[in-house]
Amino acid sequence: MRFRDLKVRLTAMLGCSILLLTGCWSGGVAVHPIATGTAGSHRPTCPGGAIRGEGASSQRTAMEKLIQDYTAVCPGTVIDYTTSGSGAGVKAFFGGTVDLAGSDSPLSHREHDGVIETEKAEKRCRENTALNLPMVLGPIAIAHNVEGVTDLNLSAELIARIFTGDITRWNDPAIAAANPGVSLPDAGIAVFHRADESGTTENFTKYLAKTTGDAWGHDASKKWPATRGEGKEKTAGVADAVASTRNSITYLEWGAALERDLKVVRIDGVVLSGETASRAVAAAEAETDDDGIRLDINYAPGNGAYPLVMATYEVVCSADAANPELLRDFLELFASETAQASLEELGYAPLPDELREKVSRSVSGIR
Repeated sequence: MRFRDLKVRLTAMLGCSILLLTGCWSGGVAVHPIATGTAGSHRPTCPGGAIRGEGASSQRTAMEKLIQDYTAVCPGTVIDYTTSGSGAGVKAFFGGTVDLAGSDSPLSHREHDGVIETEKAEKRCRENTALNLPMVLGPIAIAHNVEGVTDLNLSAELIARIFTGDITRWNDPAIAAANPGVSLPDAGIAVFHRADESGTTENFTKYLAKTTGDAWGHDASKKWPATRGEGKEKTAGVADAVASTRNSITYLEWGAALERDLKVVRIDGVVLSGETASRAVAAAEAETDDDGIRLDINYAPGNGAYPLVMATYEVVCSADAANPELLRDFLELFASETAQASLEELGYAPLPDELREKVSRSVSGIR
């Protein structure tokens, strides 16, 4: 699918409510259910009822599509997903107001501000384990609106120096050295970051912390840790800010950059694409335990891989959820080979087969 066609389709999808039943249309084309029961797919059993989810905006378009696909096959089923951000979604899950939290990082075993997330989740799940299920894999794009520049190359160190304020102008000699022959404007750099707690921020800052050392100088955090830049609410906020501000830069999910036709930085010469992001995903290590699957992303994979990739996890109770049959049925569709392949055109990387099978096994155990 061409990017302009993708942009039209995604823009049209915004007109559909995230509270989805059946009959919603995308880009003027009726949703074609992928749950056909063919090899690599899942035929829903349609237990009915309703489930609610909340959290990461990074998976918004993936959720929209798969909820449409599921409810087209199971009319009358209600699946509600609110894109409030990872932090808010996890808090809603702890509070018992949602059945599923979308989080751009797995729940932590470590104490932070007096809270151990896995223990809090276990209490919410009536002393059952909460599962961390990596369902949506997507690259983080560094989007820019540099006047007169269509092809911009930056290293991890340069990105860190820009976002900390160590580099403040686009024609800085260090940026020029990474972009030979490119006419860079003598203009200040407008930096935008997420104002809300965000899993995208956590993954972006983790990447900088692991790859740039002193050039970044901060730990990974859901809350923006540096003093540089202007905060905007949620993915739409930073995306719209860059789209409307000359000589600006931000970090956001690739799908959001495609929606708005934003220019995307090459990292160390590697162009962001589904193929280059998949190479990084294939290099990730998956740790499986009682509370699901945790991915260890290699942020310097080499081999022409785009290094800045994150996983969005569905956090759910392993047992005693309000509607475990519907939760399991929907997530089995989500983890199917056919469903995962259908997400690639929206700017995501499908789960590699080995990882997808691990996720499917965890989902099948929900009771």
